[in-house]
Amino acid sequence: MIKTAVITGAGSGVGRAIALNLAQQGWRLAILGRRSEALQETIRQAGAHASVTLYVCDVSNAAAVAAMGKRVLAEFGEVEVLVNAAGTNAPQRSLEVLSLEDYHAMIATNLNGAYYCVQAFLPQMRARKSGTIINIISDAGKQASPKAGPAYVMSKFGLAGLTQSINAEERAKGIRACAIFPGDIDTPLLNQRPHPPDAAARARMMRAEDVAACAVFCINLPPNVIVEEMLVRPR
Repeated sequence: MIKTAVITGAGSGVGRAIALNLAQQGWRLAILGRRSEALQETIRQAGAHASVTLYVCDVSNAAAVAAMGKRVLAEFGEVEVLVNAAGTNAPQRSLEVLSLEDYHAMIATNLNGAYYCVQAFLPQMRARKSGTIINIISDAGKQASPKAGPAYVMSKFGLAGLTQSINAEERAKGIRACAIFPGDIDTPLLNQRPHPPDAAARARMMRAEDVAACAVFCINLPPNVIVEEMLVRPR
């Protein structure tokens, strides 16, 4: 039986890497992002054999997510896996310089967007008594650090709380959620840092594919098993 996964932030980084990994395993995918051209590149990399449909959607927009959810369910019938990988940060991120606009944008995408997507797909998981939700967080969701900034940290702590809440309320209904807390990953998000790391620093970091392997491991576990949290860092 072919299973369907919805992946946000699938136009780059960890979201794209998870999409490519699942596509190789024969999953049917609905990939989300704000930029059509980036999602088209993910489809190109997945190859002609893959079953991948793109949906241009800003997850920070509740109405857009609700409409997207209805379209996906109408076209695919059901969704077995939701991966919340969309995330953002801002160069001016410390308490001293963080603007209210950037603060709200980070909370809207990193936390609210994941919540909107959960609410779009959780009801049909609940009705089917089966489903896996993977939230790609950050080790900044475990311990604040100056390099992350307060808005990013707050959004990631909140996403950890959402994951715990899903498991607390929904595990008896056959639904499981996993919070993955990666350390430094060499992805385009690094370019948003006030001082982006150089090539030598990036070489010591994890790759998006490393985190994707962790997510896919959790997805492929027997349905009676939950990896509630996974903290993964470069060796």
